[in-house]
Amino acid sequence: MKSAIDELRDIIESSDNIVFFGGAGVSTESGIPDFRSTDGLYSEKYAHPPETILSRSFFNSRTEEFYHFYRTKMLYPGAKPNAAHFALAKLEELGKIKAVITQNVDGLHTQAGSINVFELHGSAHRNICMDCGKVFTTDVILQTEGIPLCTCGGVIKPDVVLYEEGLDHSVLENATLAVSRADVLIVGGTSLNVYPAAGLISYYRGNKLVLINKSETSYDYRANLIIRESIGETLGKAVEKMTGR
Repeated sequence: MKSAIDELRDIIESSDNIVFFGGAGVSTESGIPDFRSTDGLYSEKYAHPPETILSRSFFNSRTEEFYHFYRTKMLYPGAKPNAAHFALAKLEELGKIKAVITQNVDGLHTQAGSINVFELHGSAHRNICMDCGKVFTTDVILQTEGIPLCTCGGVIKPDVVLYEEGLDHSVLENATLAVSRADVLIVGGTSLNVYPAAGLISYYRGNKLVLINKSETSYDYRANLIIRESIGETLGKAVEKMTGR
């Protein structure tokens, strides 16, 4: 009887039109916490709920307080790509993966070498002046205190989707198109409970849905292969079996 890793390898080898859709669990092995876990950010006590602090209205009205929370709880400048990120980049290089769709804002997929990445919730590595549109790196946020300001005097805002904001239409449209055209859809590190991002799965029309997640998801009933192991180890081993290294 084949192992789950061997089944995954066979699925990957049989297709050159694979899309990967990932959530917070992809980055936990890089030391970035899954905020919705039992010991994650949303389980901690603050003066305001994290959902409130990370909302657009809070950013607008209490910008300095927003940035205090954002710097200490949302930015992980020392985080590095893990085995999952590198495996996905390798599969794109081999012509297997056509798109990586992520709910994460840490930029680790791009850092690992993936090119066609759709960041549904934006990126903490881009920060934009709300007045002139000038773009800044995360270092500008980390190296300033209080509210970071542009040279023009405008307030700098992280290019991440806050609560009360909609997803970027073009990013969502392109991600939806990629899912709808995929032969294989690999979903990893997400319980598929966060909408509208999780709704992308409903556009998949193929018959090779792979779920790699340590807990159950709302789409388990549709999956052709379910793996409850570490996503980095799983993807890393599958690629190793394919390439021999």
